[in-house]
Parts: sequence; C-alpha cells; structure tokens
Amino acid sequence: MTIAPDDARRSASHVYRAMRDVVQSLDDTDTVPGKFEITRKGIVHDMMAPIGPHELTTLHLRKRLEKVMPEEVVAHTGEPDVEDEYEGIMRRPDVMVIAWTDMEVPGSFDPRTLIAAIEVVSRSNPENDWVGKMGDYPLMGVPVYAIFDPRTGTGAVFTDIHSTPDGPRYAVRKDFVYGEDVTIGEWTIPTSGLPRYQDGGADGAES
Repeated sequence: MTIAPDDARRSASHVYRAMRDVVQSLDDTDTVPGKFEITRKGIVHDMMAPIGPHELTTLHLRKRLEKVMPEEVVAHTGEPDVEDEYEGIMRRPDVMVIAWTDMEVPGSFDPRTLIAAIEVVSRSNPENDWVGKMGDYPLMGVPVYAIFDPRTGTGAVFTDIHSTPDGPRYAVRKDFVYGEDVTIGEWTIPTSGLPRYQDGGADGAES
C-alpha cells in the first residue's frame, strides 16, 4: 500500500508531538541533568555541568555581543527553544541572537526570526554541534550558525544557506582560532580569554 504524502506528514507530526511531550515531562521533573533536543532521528540528550568552561563561554559570548549590538537586539540564553514542527526539529541554542520584538511570542521561538544561533561544543557529545546541528539549522532557516569549541580552542561561523541534493546547507564556512576576532552577523567580538576544557579535574568534567 502506498502512503500518501499528507498521511506521512500527519504521522510524522504525531510522532514529533509525542517526543515533544516526553521532553517536556523530563524538563518538568528536573531530575535528569543536561538538555534534551529533538531531531529527525529522535531525542538527543546532551549532558552539561551547571558551571565550567561551557557555561562560562556562553556567558562571555553573551556579554561581548551585547556590548556591540544595538539595544533592540539581544544575545539570549536559556528558554524557550526554537522549534520547527513541520520539519520535526526542536533545538535549544546556547545563545540566540534575536530582536526583542521577535521574542514577544507565546511558546517556542520561530527559528527563521533568529539572527544567529551560537553553540558551545559539549565535551560529552561534540557531534551534536558539529554534525547534527550543521544539518538542522539551515533546514530550519537559521541564517548564521557559530560554533565555539573549548576542546580545541577553535570554531567556525557558517552562513549563506543554499540548496543541495541533501537539503539546505550553509555555503560559507569561516574558521577561527581563539584569540582572533570573529564576526557573527553584523557584529565582531574578540575570542581572547575564552575558557578551554582541561584534562581531568572539575573544569574537565562533562559540560
């Protein structure tokens, strides 16, 4: 039996909503550390320590961006998530560059209203940022994706979404090393002094 496209889409949407309910229930219990996201392949669990290089990097980036951005644009951390139910994807960027007016919505942010999504690579699951979100963010319409990797002291900024046989992808990649200035959207910030993961010890814990 052939499944009609509309039937397949409704079935996929039902599965997505069921996963969304699971994630919400896990968030509500507040007993499982880390954050949960949804991709086309299922639920992703990313372990993060409450403090350490990951969270400190997020704080540095937010404060540095807000020094150079106009007041009507913010570097937002925390909730809500960004969600594309049609594609069956829910992500939670570490930093979202977004206009105040686009935050005034009920529920999740529309990913296409983001100016940029910024991720600090998790030590526990780096593929989530370097591989998974590299496919998801252009598919969701996020125009700029910046990655900061405390494991290596490097990163990259991806821009210019274009069509490929595998779906929308970023056409331009600009790599950087910590210590260089990096441009995200219209704003340039320094990367000097960003923390790095250490081998062992508290700072080297999952983050």
